[in-house]
Amino acid sequence: MLKRRFPIRTKLTVATILPLSVAILICTIASFSILLTKIGSQAQEKVRSDLNAAREIYQREIDHLRDIVRFTATTPYVADSLKKIDKAHLGAVLEPLLNSEKLDLFGVVDAGGTVVFRAHNRTTTGDDLSRDYLVKRALKGETIAGTTVLPKSRLEKEGEYITSRALINIRPTKFAVPSTKTVEDSGMFLIAAAPVRARGGAIVGAIYCAVLLNNNNELVDRIKNVVSEGGKADNKSSATSSIILNDVRIATNVIGSDSQRSIGTRISEEVYRRVVLMNEKWIDRAFVVNDWYFSAYEPISSLEGAPLGAFYVGMLEKPYTRLKFNIILLISSVLLISGLMGTVVARAAASRLAYPIKELESFARNLAAGRRGERIEKVSDDEIGDLADAFNRMSAALTEKETEILELNRSLEVKVHIRTAELEEKSRLLVEAKEDLSKAERLAAIGELAAGVAHEINNPLSIIRGNSELLQMDLPPDSSSLEEVDIISRAVGRIERIVANLLKFARRENKRIGRVEIASMLEEILSQVGHQVPLEGITIERCLDQNVEIEGDSDQLHQVFTNLVLNAVQSMPEGGLLTVSDCSAADDGGCEVIVSDTGTGISAENLEKIFNPFFTTRSQGTGLGLSVSYGIVKDHDGEITVESRQGVGTSFKVKLPLSQSDK
Repeated sequence: MLKRRFPIRTKLTVATILPLSVAILICTIASFSILLTKIGSQAQEKVRSDLNAAREIYQREIDHLRDIVRFTATTPYVADSLKKIDKAHLGAVLEPLLNSEKLDLFGVVDAGGTVVFRAHNRTTTGDDLSRDYLVKRALKGETIAGTTVLPKSRLEKEGEYITSRALINIRPTKFAVPSTKTVEDSGMFLIAAAPVRARGGAIVGAIYCAVLLNNNNELVDRIKNVVSEGGKADNKSSATSSIILNDVRIATNVIGSDSQRSIGTRISEEVYRRVVLMNEKWIDRAFVVNDWYFSAYEPISSLEGAPLGAFYVGMLEKPYTRLKFNIILLISSVLLISGLMGTVVARAAASRLAYPIKELESFARNLAAGRRGERIEKVSDDEIGDLADAFNRMSAALTEKETEILELNRSLEVKVHIRTAELEEKSRLLVEAKEDLSKAERLAAIGELAAGVAHEINNPLSIIRGNSELLQMDLPPDSSSLEEVDIISRAVGRIERIVANLLKFARRENKRIGRVEIASMLEEILSQVGHQVPLEGITIERCLDQNVEIEGDSDQLHQVFTNLVLNAVQSMPEGGLLTVSDCSAADDGGCEVIVSDTGTGISAENLEKIFNPFFTTRSQGTGLGLSVSYGIVKDHDGEITVESRQGVGTSFKVKLPLSQSDK
């Protein structure tokens, strides 16, 4: 009887159910995005609705002023008092209204537009308002109301009370239009005017009244109370409103960082250009004083249609941001918990399905680790079972092949070991031969150098010595030139010793060992170096230890340090700093001399060649100084090293032992 076969494709089909969770996640994210967008759009829509409500409240205030002047202008007592210019009677009629309606301006003009009465400033009358747009239209018989801005000169005539109330100090505000203006002294008013008619209907004058909006927070607070839902964030009301003159908030309930109303702050440049200059509405998020708000701005125009400012309503964005965060947190928590539960269930199902594969993996790992002769048990009659049979056949084949390879490897290892030993021996001999050849080449170069120096210098040097001795004998003892001749004689002697030392170094002859005071030798070299090369622009810095004394050949060491100092000076054609120092080396008790310069430096490719005989980078150099110095230092069981950077300078370090063994 055939067993029912379940292909692995069927089992893998079960695993394809898992992408459904991805689809659910995508749907959740899409829903989440739509929800958050909806929250933002609803908040902006509420601001739009609040703007409509604010506009209605603002318009009702204007209509209320229109009703006041219409009612007052039709009172017979006003017309009679105006014809008689009875200020006392006019005051008796108008002042009760002034106080009860909380008016800031209340005035009367005659038929020619001349002011005959001001409720707040009775002493200032007679000025002509016939050109004022509002008064002009009222004298033509219209009852008119709207918004206007009066300059400081007009406010001063209305009274000091109005002038001081209108004054606002402008405060610096982020994102506002750059401006040097610090004070706003004009006043924005809700104003209305109506004609005053005599009993026969003739216009005998006009009456006007107005409410100052500067520093008047009653209207904006009323708007806020209508549109606000009472929400707060960071002790700030979430709903705010403002009245704006040009770009300055003259009345507002937006609270600043100082916990005060932000009167005198300015709207952002972007909002100002869009709302005030372009006379368009703004319904979008905007930066208000010190925070972001869902904002709505509507322009305020004068009766003539000129832009004056704007009124604003808005809601703080933070509460909605926090709501979004809470929604994100809630959805994320649900997804996390669901994901964890799904992971547990999927893991249990996957473990059952993956058991045969795990067995195959374990078998393959053991096979790779070298364990042979094992067989895997066939646990299912499907593709995995066929794979187990294939693994068993592969294991048997690998065992057979591995035995053959091991035998071959053993024979190869023996051959490789023999060839490696032979190559190592030949490499060692080659290195030794190369070192011997290098030493032989150096010795040959030094021998050639010594022979050349002896041949070329000794003959003219003998003539110089003979002539200097003749001069010493011919010059009287008190001659001023005798000292210079002595210097020549000593210099000739030193040259002769240098030539002799070259020959000794080439032939590995014994040194003339004596006590050498390093500091005194360096001082002597530095004092005489000016006779050999010019020192213009070069500063010499000494750091010498007078207690350093070693064993060595004084003339040879003198030659070494003279070469180093001359090389340093010649590397600074434009001048620089020459530093010479000596000290006792702390590590081995020897002596260490350092000669440093701030010259042109040595390139990296030349740094390894500078001690080779006849190598030089100067057109007039011989390339012998450093190679001879290197040989002298090595002959003194010392060490000479160099550090250099092109354009920075070079530093030679000579380390010498305190005592010498005879050779």
